[in-house]
This record gives sequence, C-alpha cells and structure tokens, in this order.
Amino acid sequence: MAVVKSPLPEPARQVTYDSLQSTLVDLLGLSLIAKQAHWNVVGPRFRSVHLQLDEVVTAARGYADTVAERASALGLPPDGRPETVASSFTLPSPKDGWLRDEEVVQVIAETLGAAIGRLRERITATEEADPVTQDLLIGITAELEKQRWMFEAENVTT
Repeated sequence: MAVVKSPLPEPARQVTYDSLQSTLVDLLGLSLIAKQAHWNVVGPRFRSVHLQLDEVVTAARGYADTVAERASALGLPPDGRPETVASSFTLPSPKDGWLRDEEVVQVIAETLGAAIGRLRERITATEEADPVTQDLLIGITAELEKQRWMFEAENVTT
C-alpha cells in the first residue's frame, strides 16, 4: 500500500499530527453536540438558537474536513471514527433530553470557549513545527470565537 510521505521532519511531524488529530476530534464532537442541542432546544428563543446551532454544525463539519485533509496531505492519517471521537472527546456537553434555550446558549458558549482554549495551545505548538497548520488553526479559532461571541450575546441581560 502506498503511503503519502510527510514533508515534515519527525519532531515537527508528531507535533503537527497531535495538533491536527485533537482538533479533528474536537470539531467532530462539537458538531455532534451542536446537532444534539439543535434537536432538543425549547423555549421562547427556539427558532433563533435552533438556526444558530446549524451555523456551528456547518462550520465545525467544514473545518473538520479541512483539518483531516491537511493531515492527509502531510502523510498523517486522520482518525475520525466514532470510537476515536467517543474515547478522546473532553469538551463540555449538554445533558440529555429537552434543553431550555438559555441552557443551550450557556453550554455551547462554554464548549466553544474550551475548544478555543485548546486551539490556542495548538497554535503555539505548531508555530515552528508547521506554520501552514498554524495558519489553519488560527482561521478555525477566529470562526469559533465569532460563534462564541454570538452565543454569549444571546444571554446578556441589561
């Protein structure tokens, strides 16, 4: 079987792989959490929160594909299998069952905040190892920060 040869030297390859793989798991998990909340949100802001969750799902799924393809391009096999995501995912998740709109907003903001924190650590880790991957992670972080801001703005009381 032919394997894509990585252009990165070994130490940089491992740092980059770890960063891409953990980002892939976070993004796939985030898309599942947002979709779960999307199906179960109730309350007076149902429609706006329901639609906003679809934006998170779309962004997370799109970036997951980009991250996986970046790993593949570097000869690093991405692992997005359900058992991998289930065993590795550590971001905050909503409880099961119906979720009040304010609960959804809070947990999604927390989940996005945790994902952003982890991405910022990976941005630092990939600075020298692979600036191209670092640039990708910076772009993902910017989008997730925008999504987090939009959710946090939902629960502001004056």
